[in-house]
Amino acid sequence: MNERLKVAIVGSGNIGTDLMYKVLRSPKLELCMMAGIVPDSEGLKRAVTLGIPITDKGIGPVLEQDGIRLVFDTTGAKPHMLHAPLLREYGKIAIDLTPAAVGPYVVPAVNIEEYLDHPNINLVTCGGQATIPIVAAISRVVPVVYAEIVATIASKSAGPGTRQNIDEFTKTTARGIEVVGKASKGKAIIILNPAEPPIMMRNTIYCEVEYPVAEGVVHSSVEEMIKVVHTYVPGYRLRVPPLVQDRLITTMIEVEGAGDYLPKYSGNLDIMTAAAVGVAERLVNHIIGS
Repeated sequence: MNERLKVAIVGSGNIGTDLMYKVLRSPKLELCMMAGIVPDSEGLKRAVTLGIPITDKGIGPVLEQDGIRLVFDTTGAKPHMLHAPLLREYGKIAIDLTPAAVGPYVVPAVNIEEYLDHPNINLVTCGGQATIPIVAAISRVVPVVYAEIVATIASKSAGPGTRQNIDEFTKTTARGIEVVGKASKGKAIIILNPAEPPIMMRNTIYCEVEYPVAEGVVHSSVEEMIKVVHTYVPGYRLRVPPLVQDRLITTMIEVEGAGDYLPKYSGNLDIMTAAAVGVAERLVNHIIGS
């Protein structure tokens, strides 16, 4: 494939900056603009040093670039509610890395093939990307009555956007557990851990299932899912194998970041940005062809 998809990033905070490095490594994507609203932000400064066109005027200049076909929105839930209709009006595909939940809930390892033609792809949350694949892996072998996840991230890896969107995080993740993970009822909790040295992102998943199931069946399904996620998030791994006790299943996932921007303990950034690039590259194959 000779043609690359022209893309832009809106939001020059932690997530947008980390995403920038991953997009630049992609052989299928061409980063044409980095947009922010804070002129001296670290993200915009780094983009300049890398030769990427920037704007501190927000989404407006991105909309005006006809060649840009896909926009990653890394701002926040409230800004994306405003950006989404504009992106659609200008004919640009949106990959939403905020908890706004405007478009369908998408977790690449589970359901990306269903939404390749949708104009707004909602990547749920970092906790959702880490845990929903596991809930889905369990629910495909036994009905899940209730699923609860606890996402624990290093306090240092949580920027202002993450902190301002805690309520949206819990609501959107819980809904994603139900819609994509296929649990009848979902609940999400996020913990910002101030420990020093900072801890890796860890996600505990508790599932109550409809009837007892063999532990080996659960293990096989979970391990298969982990291999799929690992294809686009190399630091995604099983921390605690599934423990099956009658109708209760407990397991834990750890996510180590690639260290593109923040240190490797920031797996909560990495799983979102890696998922975003994975979705975008899959869209390239769909739109342009391989």
